[in-house]
Amino acid sequence: MIDLDPFEIKILRELQRDASQTTAEIADRVGLSVSPCWRRIDRLEREGFIRKRVAIVDRRKVGLNAHVFAQVKLNAHGRANLDEFSATIRGFPEVLDAYVLMGTTDFMLRIVARDIDAYERFFFDQLSKLPGVQEINSTVALSEIKSTTELPL
Repeated sequence: MIDLDPFEIKILRELQRDASQTTAEIADRVGLSVSPCWRRIDRLEREGFIRKRVAIVDRRKVGLNAHVFAQVKLNAHGRANLDEFSATIRGFPEVLDAYVLMGTTDFMLRIVARDIDAYERFFFDQLSKLPGVQEINSTVALSEIKSTTELPL
């Protein structure tokens, strides 16, 4: 871990567990007084160790019941436009995560939709119409065994 002392690692663990904690609560849990804890949190934010603090919303409670993983293969011409494809994918709110891969496919996308019918519309009306897309293999997740945003620090 680059430039992190044991207190900063503890602070990051606490923030990953619950970012709504006050600085005083975090300080108490990691064994610091409030001022040094605040300074460390401020440094972690300034230096990009903490990118942002968010609320994690339960997708099912907001009606996003379909969870799909799509492997996208681009044709040879499409590979020349990876930046354009990437920029377009970033604009789709249904796509939660997108990764460039090495291997037989070029991208792995994690997608949510209201239901399978909504995913089908997204697939046919938007995703499959992107320039350079040769093949898309979709896998529907039946259940979620583990989902976390906490890094193993």
